[in-house]
Amino acid sequence: MLRINNLVKTFDGERRRRRDSKTPSAQEARVFAVNDVSFTVENGQLFTLLGPSGCGKTTTLRSIAGLERPDSGSIEVADRVLFSADEGQKQVNVPANERGLGMVFQSYAIWPHMSVFDNVAFPLQVRKRGERLGRKEISERVMRVLETMELGHLAERQATKLSGGQQQRLALARALVIEPPLLLLDEPLSNLDAKLRESLRYELKRVQRELGITSVYVTHDQVEALALSNAIAVMRNGSVVQLGRPRDIYENPNCRFVAEFIGTSNFLTGNVVAKDGDRYTVNTIDGRLALDSAMTLPLGTDVIVSVRPEAVEVSTTSRAGEVPNEWKGTVLTRAYLGDSLDHVVGVGKHELRTRGNPSTSIEPGTEVYLRMDPAKLVLVPVD
Repeated sequence: MLRINNLVKTFDGERRRRRDSKTPSAQEARVFAVNDVSFTVENGQLFTLLGPSGCGKTTTLRSIAGLERPDSGSIEVADRVLFSADEGQKQVNVPANERGLGMVFQSYAIWPHMSVFDNVAFPLQVRKRGERLGRKEISERVMRVLETMELGHLAERQATKLSGGQQQRLALARALVIEPPLLLLDEPLSNLDAKLRESLRYELKRVQRELGITSVYVTHDQVEALALSNAIAVMRNGSVVQLGRPRDIYENPNCRFVAEFIGTSNFLTGNVVAKDGDRYTVNTIDGRLALDSAMTLPLGTDVIVSVRPEAVEVSTTSRAGEVPNEWKGTVLTRAYLGDSLDHVVGVGKHELRTRGNPSTSIEPGTEVYLRMDPAKLVLVPVD
């Protein structure tokens, strides 16, 4: 289990002078890369830190690894304190090479002069003398991990003669061979082409689940995060803005940033005009929408309705009176995506994207009707 409590990490920023002072402000001279981040990763979970560049996810990972020293907070792995800088407590900062964690970098970082076998065996061979395994046990453990990663038949090959996907699996095997209590992965698939990245995504998920190894994964790829994770922390400006299961975060974003960053959404601004239990009625510039939400908002509250493209049904026939949330519009453009087809429909001052079966293709200029299921619309507070 990993526990992160109130982690803070700052860096020197641009030193600016206040208008009323000749010296720079101490606050202005520091930039918060990680700002009071807390979360827990349960045993066997694959936990993903997701967010855009500069949001603090890699700094958080490097702090766990011991490659960055936070300003304050604590890091605990398997009931062992690796870092603590809280006031009134003993200061702890275990060096990176003594934390016993596995890490896979974006750049693979394999040793080009070694064979596949020697790359994986190296972390075991350089252990302290009292912790070092025998030659036979090292060989057995290395081959067991290589077979798991489907690299056993390449054990004697030079590492530089592997393909990109094989090199990434080699880097993963080297991290796993020490049987770490925690595996850290820093955008390990970002250097691969799209097809190989998708293939290794499922390979990584299979290995992680089979071994039951607790893992923290850093990525800016929301599809990757949704496919791999047991839990996701979405980060922005050094802080965690939402934490939860992939489905919950996708279907119930708690703010516009999360809804925009994870997947594609249409955003409709409006005002709450009625409420009956969990059923809200929101008045927008182009019509009313009925939707279900567990949020508690008074009448008159300004809100944003997030509508995923796949939650919008498009049809050339009307069912007015039979179903709620039917709007009339005109197809502006369409895009064939292979496994789906998008239509962009103009409705008053809005342009709404829909996503459906590729067998349904409607020509631009056609008058259509959009229907939105109240259970699939999400109420988002105005920031």
